[in-house]
Amino acid sequence: MRRVRLGAVEYLNARPLVFGLEQSPRFTIRYDLPSECARLLQAGDIDLGLVPSIEYLRDDAYRAVPGLAITSCGPVTSVALYTRRPIADVRSIVMDTSSRTSVALVRVLCARLFKIQPVIEAQQPDLETMLSRADAALVIGDNALLWDHTRTRIDPEAASAGGASGIEKIDLGSAWTSMTGLPFVWAFWTGRAGALDAEDVRALTVARDQGVAQSDAVARGYFRHTPQHHDIGIRYLRDNIKYTLGDRERAALELFYRYAVEAGVMPVTRPLLFY
Repeated sequence: MRRVRLGAVEYLNARPLVFGLEQSPRFTIRYDLPSECARLLQAGDIDLGLVPSIEYLRDDAYRAVPGLAITSCGPVTSVALYTRRPIADVRSIVMDTSSRTSVALVRVLCARLFKIQPVIEAQQPDLETMLSRADAALVIGDNALLWDHTRTRIDPEAASAGGASGIEKIDLGSAWTSMTGLPFVWAFWTGRAGALDAEDVRALTVARDQGVAQSDAVARGYFRHTPQHHDIGIRYLRDNIKYTLGDRERAALELFYRYAVEAGVMPVTRPLLFY
């Protein structure tokens, strides 16, 4: 039996979706940054990738696994712009090279919500270096989730009052939901037609269900070498991240794709097609 090559995001938020699959005889799994998952899928080096949602538009052959995604509604906590200026005064943003969907979302929010036209560049995620080069910085994943707790504590009220950190964290999940009233879909399983059969889809759904049911244990296992992060991970998986691609999430994706085209991020949108 040919094994399905899965490319999963290496961050905590992806782990409930692959719960138990490392022991499956049907799947092999590798873990990479979101942008690398997208590259591997495009190159044909994996069969199915947990790729940034914007990547679905890059290939007409792509299909999505129904019902499964990494989503949030309101604060996501792990995708944020950090700025020392009011967002209306931001003229330059450095983007985390790990990301593709979040970069697209920043550009949409700049056009539609923040009403700014910043100069944009990209670099590896190091917040202090990024903010030394630009007015704001996009950071995603575990780096954003833990930065508040391991570096300077970010307090927006203190920042606006010229407090110790002077850095405001703008949660992009909150920004999107406040603008649209909808959840945001960060990533979902994507592959080319024929990569999966119905039993594979069932196995991925079971993995999600079991991972969500045991999310506390997932967080503790992920942070097994840093127990001081256990509570952060548990709250994050329990309160911020969801794993269902339902009707509202599909509506949100379609709106995001339309806005991305209007902002010049992607050339065209296309309908969601599923296995």
